[in-house]
Amino acid sequence: FLLSSAKMLVCFTVAAGLALIVLFLLRERFPYFFQDCAYMLQRLRVMIRMNKYKKSKPFYSIVDHFLDAVSRHPSKVFIHFEGRAYSYGEVDKQSNKVARALQAEVRLQEGDSVALFLANEPSFVWTWLGLAKLGCPAALLNFNIRSKSLLHCLSCCGAKVLLTCPGKTRDAVEEILPTLKEQGIRVFILSDSCSVPDIVPLSVKISQASNEPLSPALRSNVNIRTTAVYIYTSGTTGFPKAAIITHGRLWGASFSLFTCGVSAEDIIYVNLPLYHLAGFVVGTIGAMGRGITVILKRRFSASQFWDDCRKYNVTVVQYIGETLRFLCNTPKNNHKVRIAIGNGLRSDVWSEFLNRFGDIKVREVYAATEANIVFINYTSKIGAVGRRNILITGYVCVISEGVSSRDQHNISKCETGLLVSKITQRSPFSGYAGNKQQTEKKLLRDVLKKGDLYFNTGDLLRFDEENFVYFQDRVGDTFRWKGENVATSEVADILTMAHCVLEANVYGVKVEGHEGRIGMAAITLKEGEDFDCSDTYKQVSNHLPAYARPRFIRIQPCLEFTGTFKMKKAKLVEEGFNPAHIEDQLYFLDTDKRTYVALTEEIYRAISSREIKL
Repeated sequence: FLLSSAKMLVCFTVAAGLALIVLFLLRERFPYFFQDCAYMLQRLRVMIRMNKYKKSKPFYSIVDHFLDAVSRHPSKVFIHFEGRAYSYGEVDKQSNKVARALQAEVRLQEGDSVALFLANEPSFVWTWLGLAKLGCPAALLNFNIRSKSLLHCLSCCGAKVLLTCPGKTRDAVEEILPTLKEQGIRVFILSDSCSVPDIVPLSVKISQASNEPLSPALRSNVNIRTTAVYIYTSGTTGFPKAAIITHGRLWGASFSLFTCGVSAEDIIYVNLPLYHLAGFVVGTIGAMGRGITVILKRRFSASQFWDDCRKYNVTVVQYIGETLRFLCNTPKNNHKVRIAIGNGLRSDVWSEFLNRFGDIKVREVYAATEANIVFINYTSKIGAVGRRNILITGYVCVISEGVSSRDQHNISKCETGLLVSKITQRSPFSGYAGNKQQTEKKLLRDVLKKGDLYFNTGDLLRFDEENFVYFQDRVGDTFRWKGENVATSEVADILTMAHCVLEANVYGVKVEGHEGRIGMAAITLKEGEDFDCSDTYKQVSNHLPAYARPRFIRIQPCLEFTGTFKMKKAKLVEEGFNPAHIEDQLYFLDTDKRTYVALTEEIYRAISSREIKL
């Protein structure tokens, strides 16, 4: 017996030793093996749950998931906002009241679209929930848009009801009220009263409505392919496009927190706009599904950020690259933040952020609102947007135009290519509401074999020897500034509304120390006209949000075109806006003077040294 026990001990010791050696060799040969395994396990769990929801009858939606969270912990704080806490139970009851008030006023039916033109505040969340309980998709309008863009966004989603709130959004609605009335679009405001006759105050009616639960039968036709929300994205041409976000896509995006390692005990800080996928679906709805507390802010504030994090014991934050750069200019702070989730982070800012604020797991993400593919950098390798593995399949990098494509297994290492992703039942592309032409432009056919169909991301990516993925650039006629994509053609259309401007070529230029590219335009003037600084400023300020306004204007005798009559931009982008190197007249949009002024070398130096804030 003793001999047998000794042999077993020896065998166990040898086996344990071999296991340790194997683990050591795996770690040495494949340093990310365990992280890969953990991430793939999480992805598998998500896929299993998604498959379960897809097959469930009746369909188990995000709303049902929220109601389960309410029943588990009705008193737990869901949203902290400007000193007020709202529990899961309170938000649930408030959403019931909103739904009933709208039913009484508008007689909403399942499938009717409602446009939300609201700021970042709790009413945004419970209004959406109320609509979702009625089976009504919500169009989440960017509260910076105005005039033609606002009308266009409403026509895309087919909404006959617009909900707004006091402040700048109401002012924007007033500007287009006659057109809204002509089109039969009813406007309601989340306020007790309103002096404008055609804008109906709704707050009193909401407060008087019953908070009793609504019948699930009101949304009985909702399934995984039903439209849940419309989220607007600037494309390569024209006005914003209404990306169709189905309930399946909503589920998938809301699981992002889980795959990034966020648990139910975490507290998340949401300061991104709720009209974006990241702030609303990933941050807020993702938190809702896991019973997490959300610290909601109207907007990002570098001076308040760390104070808020300490005050509310925040453990998870969301970012865009620009916000972390601003934080790197703030003093070092004690905090409990352990995960940061976002996109657009430059490598130098990433390193500086970690040096200044400690070991925070940065989960840089590559995704797009309408895209059918996502990469997550679950290893926190600086500079990478993700890492490919066996569970992320169906994508191709097109190295050159035409059919010269290489699949994910054969792509040359460290070579940059256009990322396209196969459209399948599991990875669908739902397109854009009311815009078949733009939907078709995103489709690539016969990429690897006849009959296949791919989604064109419009982004250039690179894969390295260790299978990490790096974002390189955008292909389309857009630039990204202050975390927003801007379509150059839309800006050009507005510029040509100025009486002196004949043609405009809009592009984005780099500014040292800033994320993204800021708007600039090369323009030609009508015969006999001088550049009218005041009228041009009036047009861009009245019709474009601040982030889309061209901050630099370059006057040229003529614009250059390609052989296919496309405006040439590459040389203009490279030359930038330094008056010492450009003979053409240059102008700068001075926000304090509310006009364009001549761009002098003194102003250029002040911009470069950040004395002038952009």
